[in-house]
Amino acid sequence: MARPDKAAAVAELTETFQESAGAVLTEYRGLTVKQLQELRRALGENATYAVVKNTLTQIAARDAGVEGFDDLLTGPTAIAFIQGDMVEAAKGLRDFAKANPSLVVKGGLFEGRTLDAAEIAKLADLESREVLLGKLAGAMLASLSQAVYLLNAPIAQAARLAGALQAKAEQDPSILGGGAGEPAAAAEETVGAPVADEAPASGEASEAPADDVAAETTEES
Repeated sequence: MARPDKAAAVAELTETFQESAGAVLTEYRGLTVKQLQELRRALGENATYAVVKNTLTQIAARDAGVEGFDDLLTGPTAIAFIQGDMVEAAKGLRDFAKANPSLVVKGGLFEGRTLDAAEIAKLADLESREVLLGKLAGAMLASLSQAVYLLNAPIAQAARLAGALQAKAEQDPSILGGGAGEPAAAAEETVGAPVADEAPASGEASEAPADDVAAETTEES
């Protein structure tokens, strides 16, 4: 490869390292062209799979500030650059490797940290971002439903109390007038009734009829 071509290849790899959320280094020895195409499809639209030259990749990794790749860059190497969910890409590589043992995961890079093959396998065992978001959304909806129930509970209790009061008032209208169960009409009749045998007020003398006084005077004389 001519020097300008090498410089362009290094620059492209450097940019890809910098723009990717993660990368997984693999050995593809023994895989056919058809199998490589199947692997690219398995990784989806958020990842690219490219065969690279080890020496150029070492330079590009250093230029991108990536360390710890030198020991992994041996033998035929291809890198899966992930722009999306790292867990989903790790699952795709794991599943493809089960069906095609010629694909060997050597290690990778995730959020600036180098990973070995065992750590990549652990990533593949995690739940994907979509699944986690779905569970989070479900938990949020459940919490919201519970909050709505708690807010509505006092309102429902007040409605039941109002209904009970209305039913009681229909049976005994005096409740609404503040009575203790005595109909309001009976109270009005009691107020309007005449008072019998009222005693004279204190300090008032009772006057006798005039004829009785005259008779008493004649008998005495």
